Amino acid sequence: MTPHTADDSVPTGYDGYQALHFERLGDVLRVVIDHPTSNLNAVDGLLHDEFTRLFRELKREQRARAVLLTARGRAFSAGGDFDWFPSLDDLEKLEALRRDAKQLIWDLLDVEVPLIAALNGHAVGLGASIALLCDTIFMAEQATIADPHVRVGIVAGDGGVAIWPLVLGPARAKQYLMTGDAVSAQEAERLGLVNRVVPDEELQEQAMAFAAKLAAGAPLAIQYTKQAVNKLVKDALNVAFDTSTALEIVTLQSEDHAEALAAIRERRKPHFRGR
Repeated sequence: MTPHTADDSVPTGYDGYQALHFERLGDVLRVVIDHPTSNLNAVDGLLHDEFTRLFRELKREQRARAVLLTARGRAFSAGGDFDWFPSLDDLEKLEALRRDAKQLIWDLLDVEVPLIAALNGHAVGLGASIALLCDTIFMAEQATIADPHVRVGIVAGDGGVAIWPLVLGPARAKQYLMTGDAVSAQEAERLGLVNRVVPDEELQEQAMAFAAKLAAGAPLAIQYTKQAVNKLVKDALNVAFDTSTALEIVTLQSEDHAEALAAIRERRKPHFRGR
């Protein structure tokens, strides 16, 4: 890989983040998820807010020709923080979360420069949706990807019900969305969920080399090609996203969801009753 000179200063416009870190490597902006209190990069209020801000601000990125999104710690992002869920205890909070979640996903798709995800570890729930909605996905051999919303009694409401069927087809997508089972890196590559699986120690180098390759290409041609393809992704989201998030709000208030959280705290299997 051609060496790049890193600009160690915080890139203009990206100050004030606590769970995301930024560096410029030539024409590539590298964004690293590194939650200060979670080595699994679990999504809580802080990280959800910063993801929402990130993609809104990346739409205005003027200097980089590609963005590499990766993480430190044991996971790319391990999904929702179970300690955060109980705080979402009224409709006003849930509606604010729904609006932010929708804006996050739409802004992600409207980022003009190519987005390359480098999955250093497990990508779960929202982490999986963000990864799958990027333009190219590199995955470490030991990583997995999963959308286990149903395991905590809620609907997959952050884009998973759109992007998994778009990639895998309805039957295979429902297999994973209705069980919450994890997909190994090797199986994810075989199914076409990700572009390339590489040895863990080579992930960053190979992903950065690909990002640099895109950054060296014709910017307008690459960006407009991305925009055209993302019309297909947006069509899928237009069909499924609002329905899934509305139903997620319903299930977040269900007894089954409360039972799932109680079972996690008490380290036992949940007993779901369908209410």
